[in-house]
Amino acid sequence: MKTVILAEKPSVGKEIARVLKCFKTSRNYIEGDKYIVTWAMGHLVELADPEVYNKEFAKWSLDTLPMLPDRMKHRVIKKSSGQFKTIQGIFRRDDVNNLIVATDAGREGELVARWIMRLAGWKGNFSRLWISSQTDGAIKTGLENLKPGHDFDNLLMAAECRAEADWLVGLNITRALTCKYDMRLSAGRVQTPTLGIIISREDEIENFRSESYWTISSSFGSFDAQWKNSNGQERLFSKEVADKIVDNCINKAALVKDLNFKESVENPPLAYDLTSLQQDGDRILGFSAKETLKILQNLYEKHKIVTYPRTDSKYITPDIVPTLGKRLLAIKETQFKKSVETLLEEDLNPGKSFVDQSKVGDHHAIIPTEESVNISQLSREEKMLWEIIVKRFLSVLSAPSRSTHITATLECNGEIFVTKSRKTIFKGWRSVENIYNDSPQDLKELKVGDLVDIQSIKAVRGETSPPLRFTEGTLLEAMDNPVKYMLDKSLKESISSGLGTPATRADIIEKLFSSCYVEKKGKFLYPTPQGKELLSVVPDMLKYPDLTAKWESVFEDIAMGKIKSNQFLKEIRLKTGNIVSEIRDSSKVFEPSGLSSEVCPMCGKNLLSVNDKKGRLKKVCRSMACGFEESEGKKSRKDFAREKAMGRRLIKQYSDDSKDTVTLGDMLKAAMDKK
Repeated sequence: MKTVILAEKPSVGKEIARVLKCFKTSRNYIEGDKYIVTWAMGHLVELADPEVYNKEFAKWSLDTLPMLPDRMKHRVIKKSSGQFKTIQGIFRRDDVNNLIVATDAGREGELVARWIMRLAGWKGNFSRLWISSQTDGAIKTGLENLKPGHDFDNLLMAAECRAEADWLVGLNITRALTCKYDMRLSAGRVQTPTLGIIISREDEIENFRSESYWTISSSFGSFDAQWKNSNGQERLFSKEVADKIVDNCINKAALVKDLNFKESVENPPLAYDLTSLQQDGDRILGFSAKETLKILQNLYEKHKIVTYPRTDSKYITPDIVPTLGKRLLAIKETQFKKSVETLLEEDLNPGKSFVDQSKVGDHHAIIPTEESVNISQLSREEKMLWEIIVKRFLSVLSAPSRSTHITATLECNGEIFVTKSRKTIFKGWRSVENIYNDSPQDLKELKVGDLVDIQSIKAVRGETSPPLRFTEGTLLEAMDNPVKYMLDKSLKESISSGLGTPATRADIIEKLFSSCYVEKKGKFLYPTPQGKELLSVVPDMLKYPDLTAKWESVFEDIAMGKIKSNQFLKEIRLKTGNIVSEIRDSSKVFEPSGLSSEVCPMCGKNLLSVNDKKGRLKKVCRSMACGFEESEGKKSRKDFAREKAMGRRLIKQYSDDSKDTVTLGDMLKAAMDKK
């Protein structure tokens, strides 16, 4: 008898098959003497469309809302139905009696496998392969330590609860808004509060009023010092006061009143989770969140040189510590050879800043695997991302850096001036990053009681600045910790995982672009008029991160087996009905500013002009029934397909449906008859 192994993607399935020496290859699976390895290609099963429950739901209308099925149904995704039938056929084979679930180890991966098993009719035994990297060693170890499949039933219930709640809220509210305002609108519990965060920042910028201030800088020859008041503040909001201080000290000497010597220890930075890596991908490499995840996925699946990407932890578990040496050896023959050799000379004994079982959920931090690295096989982008992952890994394992700090306080005619110097005395982890932040000033020669001439002093004018607009990196940071934007701060602990998951945040940002709610100018994100208008008409419940905080708390309790999902879903159905009624009865008007003077060639309504995520101008028809879009630059397959569909629609609109053929002669004869 044989065991079926169900992976999530073909690339992962092929790696498992190779390790298990399964070599009989077909298009949809690979078979060996003991195992049949197949794959899901992502989701093969999804929640059924509304019209499956009621044919009237096929038409978008306020009259058919809310859609609240008592029991959710599932369907096979049409474009991947062939793969589903293959898996179903394997499940039904007489020589198959066992199943190993090898989909991604997490909430969504569990959902992928269990829905396939449910619809394909698997009734037999099954186990769970739970691994964090795709190396041969990790796969073999995981297969030797399979976990009982039903141990993850609660994780499945949490995933199903999330999927059903999102279907109920997302589809009903999206349809209600779209039908109410005849606009292609969408709303959701993560997408909409993320838009709200961007608009909140925009409001801060628009309401900001700049003020002039002055700082006072003085030069003492070998060092510079800054004026400060008794509270340590450097800014003065009165030019007269600033000028008075300058006049009081110009061409005078200052007395060294205090010298403070301190040695500080700076621990290495934390390891990367997906969100922090995406932030650095944006800040250092200029990659979008989506690009970083895509490249990272290649490093994990194709090259197998980094661990599982979709993690929210910056720590590792104690069982990983014995493998650290092998991971260092795997990157030794690269540009990091010197750093690796230095680390291998010492005992690798990282502390709780890196090793902490309590701070690891489904997966540990993103670190290199034991797989040897061949730089020549990496693309330019893969090499760039891999390098910052390795740098961070080496930094985390390195010793803390040490530096000396000297703070000098000087007094001139009752005014206080402060200067500081910093010097690295032990590089530690900073030698990997090559960042030292040393001060060029040397204060070692100063002594308390010295008089030092002020060689120059001046008041420097500045302007207070508004907060910066979000980049993709800083937006990811806000999504990861959105407490500032919550109405109920008591929910802070509930939203410890942030808005969405590390794996879905990049898609949420992409959705904001594709829905024309956000546009990109340079590296900064701006809400469009349509995005601002949407936030003015959506129910308050969706504007803030509070809803997700409450939901995530429930999902976590379900996954831990503390509560059942039935009561939560019952409440969601009730709230959804109330929200639909609120939208239906609303007197609010949706009329985004900034509409183009150009009209849609399909329906005659004014077009909305926005910039896509690459900064190219895109014109979009706002009508629900239309769908016209026009982009600058090179046309994609999607553009050509859209043009063909528009052509068919125009032909149908202006064609005569009669079966009779009309020739030019018939038309001339008809015209003559009229005379």
